[in-house]
Amino acid sequence: MVKITKEAALLYHSQGKPGKIEVVPTKPYRTQTDLSLAYSPGVAEPCLEIQKNPDDAYKYTNKGNLVAVISNGTAVLGLGDIGAMSGKPVMEGKSLLFKIYAGVDAFDIEVNEKDPEKFIQAVKAIAPTFGGINLEDIKAPECFEIERRLKAELDIPVMHDDQHGTAIISAAGLINALHVAGKKIEEARIVVNGAGAAAISCTKLYCSLGARHENIVMLDSRGVITKDRTNLTEQKAEFATHRTDINTLEEAMRDADVFVGLSKGNILTQDMVRSMAEHPIIFALANPTPEISYEDAMAARPDVLMSTGRTDYPNQINNVIGFPYIFRGALDTAASAINEEMKMAAVRAIADLARRPVPDIVNRAYHVRNFTFGPDYFIPKPVDPRLITEVSMAVAKAAIESGVARKQITDWKAYRQHLRELMGQESKFTQNLYETARTSPKRVVFAEGTHPHMLEAAIRAKDEGICRPILLGNDEQIRNMAKEMDLSLEGVEVLNLRNESQSSTRRRYAEILAKKKQREGYTLQEAIDKMYERNYFGMMMVETGDADAFITGLYTKYSNTIKVAKEVIGIRPEYKHFGTMHLINSKKGIFFIADTLINRHPNREALLDIAKLSAATVRFFNRTPVVAMLSYSNFGTDAQGSPAVVHEVVEEMQNQFPDLAIDGEMQVNFALDRDLRDDKYPFTRLKGLDVNTLIFPNLTSANSSYKMFKSMVGESDVLGPIQMGLNKPIHFTDFESSVRDIVNITAVAVIDAIVEEKKREGKSLF
Repeated sequence: MVKITKEAALLYHSQGKPGKIEVVPTKPYRTQTDLSLAYSPGVAEPCLEIQKNPDDAYKYTNKGNLVAVISNGTAVLGLGDIGAMSGKPVMEGKSLLFKIYAGVDAFDIEVNEKDPEKFIQAVKAIAPTFGGINLEDIKAPECFEIERRLKAELDIPVMHDDQHGTAIISAAGLINALHVAGKKIEEARIVVNGAGAAAISCTKLYCSLGARHENIVMLDSRGVITKDRTNLTEQKAEFATHRTDINTLEEAMRDADVFVGLSKGNILTQDMVRSMAEHPIIFALANPTPEISYEDAMAARPDVLMSTGRTDYPNQINNVIGFPYIFRGALDTAASAINEEMKMAAVRAIADLARRPVPDIVNRAYHVRNFTFGPDYFIPKPVDPRLITEVSMAVAKAAIESGVARKQITDWKAYRQHLRELMGQESKFTQNLYETARTSPKRVVFAEGTHPHMLEAAIRAKDEGICRPILLGNDEQIRNMAKEMDLSLEGVEVLNLRNESQSSTRRRYAEILAKKKQREGYTLQEAIDKMYERNYFGMMMVETGDADAFITGLYTKYSNTIKVAKEVIGIRPEYKHFGTMHLINSKKGIFFIADTLINRHPNREALLDIAKLSAATVRFFNRTPVVAMLSYSNFGTDAQGSPAVVHEVVEEMQNQFPDLAIDGEMQVNFALDRDLRDDKYPFTRLKGLDVNTLIFPNLTSANSSYKMFKSMVGESDVLGPIQMGLNKPIHFTDFESSVRDIVNITAVAVIDAIVEEKKREGKSLF
């Protein structure tokens, strides 16, 4: 774990614009008309509609996606009662987490009031602004009454996350830890060290899951909470034990199955851990110093199942796994409350998610090969992109079924897609690709079957229904990897091209290739030798019709792959060059960028082919190309070097294709800013049009541009490389490609194969 210094923390919060959040407009505001609609006089109309029907606030304002993070600063993190203003950085941070994990807008509100009644009245007074209220860092026992009153007196969801967030995540972890340990919750002996807001809420939720009061021992700073103790709060009294034979933590730990620490660091000894039952479960959640260190617990009992609140150890209990998605589901149903049914739905969804195969993005984030459900992984990681769909949907369904939803969701498939799009995990564009590919799944060969990303991508593509995968590679190694990664090879063909059983196939492919290339110096023996290489063998499968498409590139250098593709598949007869394109999915729409991988320094002839191929590829994706050919100059301002070549290609393209919207050479800012371009250069063929296709003058500029965008906005917004110009559906990846990237390219390859099939039949796909 990286040590965070005081200087680094202060610099992070102060550099640039102070703080961590800002307000961003969601509507146009540049013109006078925009401003008149946004404020006076246009704003009067939604005001009057809301006056007639208050629920229309969800329709015309941001209320339905706005949460207040409210605190009085009396129990801030491990800092205690530091005051409302001092707690503001924490509340800003919580607001940031709402936004980045679930797309929920949040305002931090620090209320300088410790009196519970006055605090309640202040929150009630501002509640109409919000669709939900997240209470934060309010000390016990006041927090119990504050939450109870606000839940009873407001018609929007209210949740004190310090109580329920920890309870929900730890309950999900406890379900799974007990499963791994082979124990039942109704039989488990549970020790809870701590009796504050989080400890009380956790224990209540464990009881809702089946834990028995008589099996629970709770301790506070004075020791075991027993029935004969005086001056107990109502909350502590509920969990006071009848047992008189235990008074200390050491005594409580003997033969205990579960320890849940919500207290302070270093109070649990190794001897106490040794005294626990077989396969003990320890949730040491004091932060930053747990009740016992992970190392000490494991040294005392190697069979221990352990969670902490820290990121640097397995099974972190982190509230961010829950609260953003709980509020997401509540807001999307305009729920009047977050009730027990919704919290329990979140518990079940989180627990279930940990038992499913883990996406590669999670494995990469933690630099492991593959998380597998078990002692070191029984709680999902905060970066798991499935949390927003699984938890939010479970909570939304529970809100509807329990009767607190004011908005019904009937199309759950569409809602799942909406959540993915909200967080940039998947766009309508990529979803449409999948749906098109599913209409006629094709046989797709994956060259590097022993690469974990390609193995998982092939299986995921099969599960998505977009292809019938064929994996090339050592069959025994692939099967062992699949078992290790908990992936099913059912419905997947595994083909070891080097096996003796493939000798006749290798010979057949070699004879076809040798005959095809006999006037180019090829001999039969040379062709036979090449059939031991996965790229030659796989491409010949496509060339001969034994497969429909081919995916390669994770191990192989592009220069070699390009050479093989030219030899085996060949370039379409109407071109002399081929290229690749990347798609950028941005808030301004989809942009097509070429050529991003193949032609290093294209001459006039190559650039002309790239322009033609790009226009055809944009049409392949059922869009009308509007093409800007780029350079560092505009429309002839530099008559030498690459600008002159681009200028000539534009002229040729305009002559050959008078109906194609193409122009240049131009700088990229003029290409992307229609108003600027039309004002400065009103003569262009692109006047009044938004450019969607950018053709760069060389590989350096095109490749750098798409990679810069990818590094800035994330891989989920980039699709490619997409092959343009080969005779058959041969598509490339690179060593940086994620599983998601490969699945996306597979969908494109399948559609490519479908289009080729339709052409042979004289039909059109679109």
